This record gives sequence, C-alpha cells and structure tokens, in this order.
Amino acid sequence: MKKILTLLALSLTVMVIAQNKITEGVIFSTATMNTDNELIQAQFDTMGDMKTVTYFKDGKSRAELSNPMSGDVITLIDSKNMLVLMDNPALGKLYMVQNIKEAEAQVNDIEVIEGTKIKTILGYKCKQFTIKVKQDAGDVEMEIYTTEDIPVKSQQISMAGDKVKGFPLYVAIKMNQMGADVVITTQVTEIKEETVSDDKFNMTPPEGYKNMNE
Repeated sequence: MKKILTLLALSLTVMVIAQNKITEGVIFSTATMNTDNELIQAQFDTMGDMKTVTYFKDGKSRAELSNPMSGDVITLIDSKNMLVLMDNPALGKLYMVQNIKEAEAQVNDIEVIEGTKIKTILGYKCKQFTIKVKQDAGDVEMEIYTTEDIPVKSQQISMAGDKVKGFPLYVAIKMNQMGADVVITTQVTEIKEETVSDDKFNMTPPEGYKNMNE
C-alpha cells in the first residue's frame, strides 16, 4: 500500500482558438495506472482512475486527489515549499513539508531533454520534454507536454526546477516498482479560468495531522 501511495504522491484535444495566459483558475485531470504484473494491475483496477482537481493562483497550486483506496491526498506548492497532506484509511492523517530546492538537490541524477514534438491540448500549445531521473528507489522516465500559458508549478515535475517551464497537460511516467514495469498516465481534461480563494493555499498543516518524517 505504501508503494502505491508513493506512486500517487509522485497526470481531449479540441479545435479551438488559441488561449491566453491565465494565472488563476481550476484544472481537472485524470490519471490511469498500468503494469504488466497481473497482481498489481488488479490493485490498480480496484482503485480505478485517479481524478485530481488543481487550484492555482499567482504561481501557487493546490492539487486535491480523493479515492476510496488511497484516501485524500492534497499537495500544496508555493515559490519555496511543498506541503503534502494525506488522510489514508490505513495510515491515518499524515503531512510532509519539503523545501523545493532541497528536494531538487536530493535527486541523484536528472536529465532533461527538450523534444521536437508539439501537441495542442484543450487549445493550448504544449511542448514536449523527457525527464530521466536516476535515484536509489529506481530510475524514472517521464514524457511530458507543458504549456507556458499556465505558469504554475506541478509536483510531478518540480524536481526539474527551472529546466522545464509551465504546467504539464499530459504526463506519462515509466518506472519499475516491486519488480514490475509501471506506467502512470495523467491527462488534463478541463481548465477553468475563475477566482480562487487565498484560503486554498494555506501552507500550515492542519491540527490532527502527524509529520510522516518523525
């Protein structure tokens, strides 16, 4: 279960007029998880597709994921830190605070390759990047398509620092977990430009949550 939760904490192409840059609103996305291991795939199938709602404003973001198996996972990011809140049926209420710069430094080896492909997703022109990460827990390779019209940090690509700009509207993560090849694909399905309350971005852990690093 812990390994599956780690995967979670670690994302419609239409013909419309090009969008303007937006700095405040809500993003809806769906993630699917697939593997060649039948046992693990059965667990993924039980969990179903993972729906995430991301609120963003002035460079800050709040991603909310809720699922009967994983519980509630909220990830908040500002210019300096990332706060993860987890309310899991088995593990209880936990939180983790991580400095973004320190998180980047913890990655043993990362390679960012700017691709040549362009995708139009929900009317936004998206640029291709490949991110390859070597770490003790296993190598990870990500193919992403980002748009600079949504200048918001994403937890999925925060490790790349300033090497990748914009918000990813498509992410395919390939890794090996428990001896099985796993692919997590996240697709943004809707983007709404609307007013978001500043209360959404409170970086103070709520009462009742325990630091998962203690």
